Amino acid sequence: MPYPLPQIPHPPQTPPKTAYLVASGDLRLAANQTCWPAQADMEARLGTAFAELGWTVVRAHPYNPLEQHGFISSQRMGMEVFKHIPTEAPLVVAEAVWQYSHHLLAGLRDHRGPILSIANWSGQWPGLVGMLNLGGGLTKMGVEYSPIWSEHFDDEFFRQGLRQWLETGHIQHDTSHVRDLELGQLPLAERQLGQALATQLQYHKAILGIFDEGCMGMYNAIIDDEMLNPSGIYKERLSQSALVAEMQQVPDLEAQKTYQWLLDRGMKFVLGRDEASELTLAQVLQQLKMYIAAMRIAADFGCDAVGIQYQQGLKDMAPASDLAEGLLNNLVRPPVLSRDGHHELYPGQPLPHFNEVDEGAAVDAVVTQRVWNALGLDPSTTLHDLRWGRPYKDDRLEAYVWVFLISGAAPPNHFIGGYAGASSERQPPMYFRLGGGTVKGISKPGETVWSRVFVMGGGLHADLGRATVVELPKAETEERWRLSTPQWPIMHAVLHGVSRDQMMARHKANHIQVVYAPSATQADQALAVKAAMFEAMGIRVHLCGDVKVG
Repeated sequence: MPYPLPQIPHPPQTPPKTAYLVASGDLRLAANQTCWPAQADMEARLGTAFAELGWTVVRAHPYNPLEQHGFISSQRMGMEVFKHIPTEAPLVVAEAVWQYSHHLLAGLRDHRGPILSIANWSGQWPGLVGMLNLGGGLTKMGVEYSPIWSEHFDDEFFRQGLRQWLETGHIQHDTSHVRDLELGQLPLAERQLGQALATQLQYHKAILGIFDEGCMGMYNAIIDDEMLNPSGIYKERLSQSALVAEMQQVPDLEAQKTYQWLLDRGMKFVLGRDEASELTLAQVLQQLKMYIAAMRIAADFGCDAVGIQYQQGLKDMAPASDLAEGLLNNLVRPPVLSRDGHHELYPGQPLPHFNEVDEGAAVDAVVTQRVWNALGLDPSTTLHDLRWGRPYKDDRLEAYVWVFLISGAAPPNHFIGGYAGASSERQPPMYFRLGGGTVKGISKPGETVWSRVFVMGGGLHADLGRATVVELPKAETEERWRLSTPQWPIMHAVLHGVSRDQMMARHKANHIQVVYAPSATQADQALAVKAAMFEAMGIRVHLCGDVKVG
């Protein structure tokens, strides 16, 4: 006797010249509500742009009047939405805000129609950051997609790209700035050093301390152990609950001494009394307890780098982790002693922190520290959001200047004035309910190496390039802060030989790793050593833009 089979409804057929639109949002209700007007405005402009080409956009999920936004706000909701989207339909993922990529993961993995990801070009509403994160996840999954971006969705670049996608299901972007590394092009000394460092890593293995994995839905930021282990990098899976427990064991006096250490070096804290809207001394002392606790747990497990997720769980238990992160990343930082007070932990070195547990940044930071130490250079490094940018011109500079911005994890050694040029301001309540301060500063002018480790085609890859950090007038810097997040550290970066649209078309993450070198020549040498080490670790290297390696 046959068993009754489950009935699985099929989505309707796609009407001609119709695309379905989805919008992934944040997990946090306050963020979705605050950002909804920007998303609604963007979608209205997209509807007009599609209509002008004879197409209709159908929103695949409605506005929620109770929650007061129209975002997909959970993985389960995303699964339910995709049940009603024809599998072969043209699909638009429209993002005007930061979004949790795993909300769409199941639907995008199964979708068979062409996928278009669209972002606004805005510092205030970082849709392009969310789109880059989504693109890194789709690349990791092996799902084909086409990205496009625009400020007002009426420029010729956007119109041509949209037209091409509607006609062919694909947008052909210019990525001619990317070339695969040929080891023979590297100078012999740099190549040999990089290869020796990779061999050393396999012998003196590295441990990544993971304080909970998968922050903010960043599927692209999780690298499987099988990809990491052959190079000598392993994970220690830690819990943020253990971090909270360790924070409770740090004496108040120890946190107060750390605070005084920072004050003595000129760091400023913008303090108030209202816990809900201002940075308070109590919040800062809790953050410094987190810094001390993270160092002690890292020492317990012999970690070479640590990543704190924060945005899930810990955000409801403690102030922001960013002050701790920025201190961890710095070569010179407040000393942390073992619990018995007998010896200093990690003396004279950063303990690299990979913000938001981005494991691509973790691999990069471990390699950077070993390469820069071998060359006798300051290994202080951090990731930034590839947040936004616009052209700048005055009598000394004419260039496209990017805004690299992160929530506070930048090391003071990167700033003009070091600690004396650093301040700490309260994190925005929309994202950080319990407050906590940042490590805010303006990145000093100089030469940098930028990079990104990512998963593509079932293996690890790394893009490497060069950038010059420039100093802009105070008014321009303040305007760029105002148009993004003024509490966060900022870097004014000019990429070498990579245009805005080339960078957006290629970059496989919302994050970009940066590290300084004392001169252009030393930056080129360090990049060559880093490239050789990556290759010897089994990570396929791609050089981006004007890179001098021979």
